[in-house]
Amino acid sequence: MITQINCIMLVDDNKIDNFFHERVIRKNNAAKTILTKESGFDAIEYLKKGKDVVQPDVIFLDINMPGMNGWEFIEHYKSLDENLQNSMIVVMLSTSDNPDDRALAKTHQILSDFKTKPLTKEMLDEVLLKYSLNRVI
Repeated sequence: MITQINCIMLVDDNKIDNFFHERVIRKNNAAKTILTKESGFDAIEYLKKGKDVVQPDVIFLDINMPGMNGWEFIEHYKSLDENLQNSMIVVMLSTSDNPDDRALAKTHQILSDFKTKPLTKEMLDEVLLKYSLNRVI
């Protein structure tokens, strides 16, 4: 049996990617709640609400977004309550396969992983198993 995590947040300005990634998550029954934020700013504002809202266990974060990109999101994320930060896994999910982006991602302790779009069942399972969020019982 595979257990479901509580919440996954998708942060991406591309509605098609969000639709597809949400479908992968739903089809694999990976999370009870899926939150979609189309900008880094909207995601940070949501996360600032703390315990007043459902907080994600995993955040899949795009790099290239208008207004506040993924790197800027990370800088703002660092200002959130430490307990809140420690309760989430942040995975960069981008079309970028640029070695510079991968190297930069490794310098941010907040980022748990860097994956190239699209999100697949295998990728989702790997992330959830790697961080012990979803276990076969």
